[in-house]
Amino acid sequence: MEDTITIVEYAQSWAEAFESEKEALLSGLGAEAAAIEHVGSTAIPGQASKPVIDIFVGLTPLRPVAYYESRFDPASYTHIPTGMQGRYLFAKRTEGKWTHNVHLMMYDALFHTRNEILLRDYLRSHPELVTQYGAVKRAAALNASSMEAYTKEKTAFIQMVVDAARSELGLPLQNVWED
Repeated sequence: MEDTITIVEYAQSWAEAFESEKEALLSGLGAEAAAIEHVGSTAIPGQASKPVIDIFVGLTPLRPVAYYESRFDPASYTHIPTGMQGRYLFAKRTEGKWTHNVHLMMYDALFHTRNEILLRDYLRSHPELVTQYGAVKRAAALNASSMEAYTKEKTAFIQMVVDAARSELGLPLQNVWED
C-alpha cells in the first residue's frame, strides 16, 4: 500500500469495479462467501475518497490465512498483516496500482452491524455529512505521515457518525478504532 494518500472526487466507476471484483471473489471462494459488501468511501455516492475499493467478505468458515494466500493470485493479491482481530486484509494491485482492499472475516449474525457497514449506510442516507467527511479526509491526507495516522485523524468524525447510526438502530455504542 502506498505512503502517499491522495483523495479524489467520487467516480461512478468505483461501483462497477466493486461488482467486477465481487464476481471474481464469488468465483474463487464459492459458497464459503456468505456475504460480499462494498464498504468505505468508494461505496458512498458523492464521497471523495482514496481510489481504492474496500470490500468485506463474510466467510463460513473463516480458514487460516494460508488457505486464502493459496487461493488468490500472488501476482495481484498480497496479504497485509494488520493486527486486526478476526480478519485478514489482502491488498490487490491491478497493473501495478493499488486498487482494492479485500477484508476476509467470519460471517455471523453481527456481520451487517459492523461499524464500517453502519458508517456506509448512515452516510448514504445522510448526504449532508458526505461533504463534511470529504473535508475531514482531505485535511487528514494533508496532515498524516502514514496510513495509520490518516485513519486516526478521521476517527473523531467516524466515531460521531457510527455513534449516530448505532443509536438510530438501538445498538450499543462501540469504539471504531480496533486496537
